Amino acid sequence: MKRVDGSFVNNISYADDMVLLRVLSPSINALKVLLGICERYSVAHGLKYNVKKSEILVFKSGTKTYSIPPINLDGSPLQTVTKFKYLGHWVTDTLKDNEDLERERRALSVRGNMLSRRFARCSREVKITLFKTYCQNLYTCNLWSNYTQKTFSALRVQYNNAFRGLLGLPWRCSASAMFAEWSTDGFHAVLRKRVASLWDRVRGSTNTLLRVIAERVDSPHITHWMTMHVRSNEHYVFH
Repeated sequence: MKRVDGSFVNNISYADDMVLLRVLSPSINALKVLLGICERYSVAHGLKYNVKKSEILVFKSGTKTYSIPPINLDGSPLQTVTKFKYLGHWVTDTLKDNEDLERERRALSVRGNMLSRRFARCSREVKITLFKTYCQNLYTCNLWSNYTQKTFSALRVQYNNAFRGLLGLPWRCSASAMFAEWSTDGFHAVLRKRVASLWDRVRGSTNTLLRVIAERVDSPHITHWMTMHVRSNEHYVFH
Protein backbone atom coordinates (compact mmCIF):
# COMPACT_ATOMS: atom_id res chain seq x y z
CA MET A 1 0.00 0.00 0.00
CA LYS A 2 0.99 3.62 -0.49
CA ARG A 3 1.27 5.78 2.62
CA VAL A 4 0.13 9.40 2.37
CA ASP A 5 1.21 11.23 5.52
CA GLY A 6 0.34 8.28 7.74
CA SER A 7 -2.80 7.23 5.87
CA PHE A 8 -2.77 4.04 3.80
CA VAL A 9 -4.14 4.24 0.26
CA ASN A 10 -4.43 0.99 -1.68
CA ASN A 11 -6.86 1.96 -4.42
CA ILE A 12 -7.99 4.97 -6.43
CA SER A 13 -11.30 4.63 -8.22
CA TYR A 14 -13.41 6.80 -10.51
CA ALA A 15 -16.58 5.28 -11.94
CA ASP A 16 -15.43 1.93 -13.39
CA ASP A 17 -11.71 2.83 -13.56
CA MET A 18 -9.64 1.46 -10.69
CA VAL A 19 -5.97 1.64 -9.75
CA LEU A 20 -4.56 -0.67 -7.07
CA LEU A 21 -1.46 0.61 -5.28
CA ARG A 22 1.15 -1.49 -3.58
CA VAL A 23 4.80 -1.02 -2.68
CA LEU A 24 6.27 -4.19 -4.20
CA SER A 25 9.36 -4.52 -2.05
CA PRO A 26 9.94 -6.99 -0.49
CA SER A 27 7.04 -9.00 -1.95
CA ILE A 28 3.93 -8.69 -4.11
CA ASN A 29 1.73 -10.87 -1.93
CA ALA A 30 -0.30 -7.87 -0.78
CA LEU A 31 -1.08 -6.99 -4.40
CA LYS A 32 -2.34 -10.51 -4.98
CA VAL A 33 -4.49 -10.15 -1.87
CA LEU A 34 -5.99 -6.94 -3.25
CA LEU A 35 -6.71 -8.63 -6.58
CA GLY A 36 -8.32 -11.52 -4.72
CA ILE A 37 -10.64 -9.09 -2.95
CA CYS A 38 -11.58 -7.59 -6.31
CA GLU A 39 -12.27 -11.02 -7.78
CA ARG A 40 -14.54 -12.03 -4.88
CA TYR A 41 -16.38 -8.72 -5.08
CA SER A 42 -17.00 -9.09 -8.82
CA VAL A 43 -18.38 -12.60 -8.37
CA ALA A 44 -20.66 -11.52 -5.52
CA HIS A 45 -22.08 -8.61 -7.54
CA GLY A 46 -22.27 -10.21 -10.97
CA LEU A 47 -19.44 -8.11 -12.43
CA LYS A 48 -16.54 -9.04 -14.71
CA TYR A 49 -13.18 -7.31 -15.09
CA ASN A 50 -11.80 -6.59 -18.55
CA VAL A 51 -8.48 -8.40 -18.25
CA LYS A 52 -7.32 -7.08 -21.64
CA LYS A 53 -7.51 -3.53 -20.29
CA SER A 54 -5.92 -4.39 -16.93
CA GLU A 55 -2.16 -3.87 -16.65
CA ILE A 56 0.68 -3.77 -14.15
CA LEU A 57 3.10 -0.86 -13.93
CA VAL A 58 6.13 -0.83 -11.64
CA PHE A 59 7.39 2.63 -10.75
CA LYS A 60 11.17 2.88 -10.96
CA SER A 61 13.35 3.96 -8.08
CA GLY A 62 16.48 5.34 -9.73
CA THR A 63 18.18 2.58 -11.68
CA LYS A 64 16.78 -0.19 -9.50
CA THR A 65 14.75 -2.83 -11.36
CA TYR A 66 12.32 -5.45 -10.11
CA SER A 67 11.63 -8.95 -11.36
CA ILE A 68 7.87 -9.42 -11.32
CA PRO A 69 6.45 -12.96 -11.28
CA PRO A 70 3.24 -13.67 -13.21
CA ILE A 71 0.17 -12.04 -11.69
CA ASN A 72 -3.31 -13.18 -12.67
CA LEU A 73 -6.76 -11.60 -12.61
CA ASP A 74 -9.69 -13.98 -12.98
CA GLY A 75 -7.23 -16.66 -14.06
CA SER A 76 -5.66 -14.61 -16.86
CA PRO A 77 -2.12 -13.16 -16.68
CA LEU A 78 -1.77 -9.37 -16.54
CA GLN A 79 0.65 -7.60 -18.87
CA THR A 80 3.45 -5.52 -17.35
CA VAL A 81 3.80 -2.12 -19.05
CA THR A 82 5.98 0.98 -18.72
CA LYS A 83 3.06 3.40 -19.10
CA PHE A 84 -0.72 3.42 -19.03
CA LYS A 85 -3.45 5.98 -19.58
CA TYR A 86 -5.69 6.67 -16.60
CA LEU A 87 -8.67 8.96 -17.18
CA GLY A 88 -6.95 10.29 -20.29
CA HIS A 89 -3.65 11.10 -18.55
CA TRP A 90 -0.47 9.14 -19.32
CA VAL A 91 1.22 7.70 -16.22
CA THR A 92 4.76 6.34 -16.74
CA ASP A 93 7.09 4.18 -14.70
CA THR A 94 9.54 7.11 -14.39
CA LEU A 95 6.86 9.46 -13.01
CA LYS A 96 7.72 11.99 -15.72
CA ASP A 97 5.07 13.96 -17.58
CA ASN A 98 6.77 14.20 -20.99
CA GLU A 99 4.50 11.52 -22.47
CA ASP A 100 1.39 13.39 -21.41
CA LEU A 101 2.67 16.75 -22.68
CA GLU A 102 3.35 15.11 -26.04
CA ARG A 103 -0.19 13.67 -26.03
CA GLU A 104 -1.59 17.15 -25.54
CA ARG A 105 0.72 18.64 -28.17
CA ARG A 106 -0.53 16.18 -30.79
CA ALA A 107 -4.14 16.74 -29.80
CA LEU A 108 -3.65 20.50 -29.95
CA SER A 109 -2.14 20.18 -33.43
CA VAL A 110 -5.19 18.26 -34.64
CA ARG A 111 -7.66 20.73 -33.12
CA GLY A 112 -5.76 23.77 -34.43
CA ASN A 113 -5.56 22.41 -37.98
CA MET A 114 -9.24 21.46 -37.91
CA LEU A 115 -10.28 24.97 -36.84
CA SER A 116 -8.06 26.61 -39.46
CA ARG A 117 -9.57 24.51 -42.27
CA ARG A 118 -13.23 24.63 -41.32
CA PHE A 119 -13.53 28.23 -40.14
CA ALA A 120 -11.11 30.05 -42.43
CA ARG A 121 -13.83 32.46 -43.63
CA CYS A 122 -15.18 33.38 -40.20
CA SER A 123 -14.50 36.72 -38.52
CA ARG A 124 -11.54 37.06 -36.18
CA GLU A 125 -13.90 37.42 -33.22
CA VAL A 126 -15.47 34.05 -34.04
CA LYS A 127 -12.04 32.47 -34.53
CA ILE A 128 -10.83 33.75 -31.16
CA THR A 129 -13.92 32.33 -29.47
CA LEU A 130 -13.27 28.97 -31.13
CA PHE A 131 -9.62 29.08 -30.07
CA LYS A 132 -10.54 29.74 -26.44
CA THR A 133 -13.06 26.91 -26.53
CA TYR A 134 -11.02 24.22 -28.25
CA CYS A 135 -7.35 25.10 -27.68
CA GLN A 136 -7.13 26.45 -24.14
CA ASN A 137 -8.35 23.43 -22.20
CA LEU A 138 -4.88 21.73 -22.15
CA TYR A 139 -6.28 18.61 -20.51
CA THR A 140 -4.65 17.69 -17.13
CA CYS A 141 -2.03 20.45 -17.53
CA ASN A 142 -2.45 21.32 -13.85
CA LEU A 143 -0.95 17.92 -12.96
CA TRP A 144 2.28 18.41 -14.93
CA SER A 145 5.27 18.91 -12.63
CA ASN A 146 8.13 16.76 -13.93
CA TYR A 147 9.11 17.33 -17.57
CA THR A 148 11.93 18.47 -19.82
CA GLN A 149 12.29 21.94 -21.25
CA LYS A 150 12.30 20.50 -24.78
CA THR A 151 8.88 18.85 -24.35
CA PHE A 152 7.43 21.88 -22.59
CA SER A 153 8.69 24.28 -25.27
CA ALA A 154 7.30 22.08 -28.06
CA LEU A 155 3.82 22.31 -26.55
CA ARG A 156 4.12 26.07 -26.04
CA VAL A 157 5.18 26.56 -29.68
CA GLN A 158 2.26 24.38 -30.83
CA TYR A 159 -0.15 26.53 -28.83
CA ASN A 160 1.25 29.75 -30.31
CA ASN A 161 1.22 28.37 -33.85
CA ALA A 162 -2.39 27.22 -33.48
CA PHE A 163 -3.39 30.81 -32.74
CA ARG A 164 -1.26 32.21 -35.58
CA GLY A 165 -2.62 29.69 -38.07
CA LEU A 166 -6.24 30.24 -37.12
CA LEU A 167 -5.98 34.03 -37.36
CA GLY A 168 -3.70 34.00 -40.40
CA LEU A 169 -0.90 35.85 -38.59
CA PRO A 170 2.78 35.81 -39.68
CA TRP A 171 4.67 32.84 -38.25
CA ARG A 172 7.42 35.04 -36.84
CA CYS A 173 5.17 37.57 -35.13
CA SER A 174 5.62 38.07 -31.38
CA ALA A 175 3.52 35.65 -29.34
CA SER A 176 3.10 37.99 -26.38
CA ALA A 177 2.12 40.87 -28.66
CA MET A 178 -0.51 38.92 -30.62
CA PHE A 179 -2.18 37.55 -27.48
CA ALA A 180 -2.20 41.02 -25.91
CA GLU A 181 -3.64 42.61 -29.05
CA TRP A 182 -6.51 40.15 -29.22
CA SER A 183 -7.14 39.97 -25.45
CA THR A 184 -6.42 36.25 -25.31
CA ASP A 185 -4.49 34.34 -22.66
CA GLY A 186 -1.06 33.15 -23.72
CA PHE A 187 0.26 29.68 -22.93
CA HIS A 188 1.73 30.52 -19.52
CA ALA A 189 -1.39 32.43 -18.45
CA VAL A 190 -3.56 29.42 -19.25
CA LEU A 191 -1.33 27.14 -17.18
CA ARG A 192 -1.34 29.51 -14.21
CA LYS A 193 -5.13 29.83 -14.25
CA ARG A 194 -5.64 26.07 -14.51
CA VAL A 195 -3.22 25.46 -11.66
CA ALA A 196 -4.83 28.13 -9.50
CA SER A 197 -8.25 26.60 -10.12
CA LEU A 198 -7.12 23.11 -9.11
CA TRP A 199 -5.23 24.40 -6.09
CA ASP A 200 -8.33 26.27 -4.92
CA ARG A 201 -10.47 23.14 -5.25
CA VAL A 202 -7.92 20.96 -3.45
CA ARG A 203 -7.63 23.42 -0.56
CA GLY A 204 -11.41 23.68 -0.30
CA SER A 205 -12.02 19.94 -0.39
CA THR A 206 -13.27 18.06 2.67
CA ASN A 207 -11.61 14.84 1.48
CA THR A 208 -9.07 13.69 4.08
CA LEU A 209 -6.33 12.76 1.61
CA LEU A 210 -6.75 15.95 -0.42
CA ARG A 211 -6.50 17.95 2.78
CA VAL A 212 -3.18 16.24 3.49
CA ILE A 213 -1.89 17.25 0.06
CA ALA A 214 -3.12 20.83 0.49
CA GLU A 215 -1.40 21.22 3.85
CA ARG A 216 1.94 19.74 2.77
CA VAL A 217 3.74 22.70 1.20
CA ASP A 218 6.77 20.50 0.54
CA SER A 219 4.88 18.18 -1.85
CA PRO A 220 6.20 18.20 -5.45
CA HIS A 221 2.98 19.52 -6.97
CA ILE A 222 2.46 22.32 -4.44
CA THR A 223 6.10 23.35 -4.84
CA HIS A 224 5.78 23.41 -8.62
CA TRP A 225 2.48 25.30 -8.50
CA MET A 226 4.00 27.97 -6.26
CA THR A 227 7.00 28.23 -8.59
CA MET A 228 4.73 28.88 -11.56
CA HIS A 229 3.13 31.86 -9.83
CA VAL A 230 6.15 33.34 -8.08
CA ARG A 231 8.62 33.28 -10.97
CA SER A 232 8.31 35.01 -14.29
CA ASN A 233 7.34 33.14 -17.44
CA GLU A 234 10.95 32.82 -18.55
CA HIS A 235 12.16 31.16 -15.35
CA TYR A 236 10.33 27.85 -15.02
CA VAL A 237 12.08 25.01 -13.25
CA PHE A 238 12.53 21.93 -15.44
CA HIS A 239 13.66 18.42 -14.51
